[in-house]
Amino acid sequence: MKENDHSASAAVALKYDGEKAPTITATGTYELADEIIRIARENNVPLYENAELAGILARLSLNDEIPENLYRVIAEILAFAFHIRGRTPEDTGNSSDNP
Repeated sequence: MKENDHSASAAVALKYDGEKAPTITATGTYELADEIIRIARENNVPLYENAELAGILARLSLNDEIPENLYRVIAEILAFAFHIRGRTPEDTGNSSDNP
């Protein structure tokens, strides 16, 4: 999300284990969204800002897999996250951290 004085309206955290579709691990709006983002930053988790996508994913329940119609966009985001961390999807099984 943007680093400015505005609160995020929604934030979603995903987990990808390399075995199945990414799952929702946290969702929140407003203050909770800001907390999710703060924790992600503290742990050097790459952030991607897309309010529309966050809104769609925020409607899912915790531990739900992302819907098939979002595979492509999420795959592109994960590929970018892996790239900026100097990793590949194959590294997923070798480490406890996610992109």
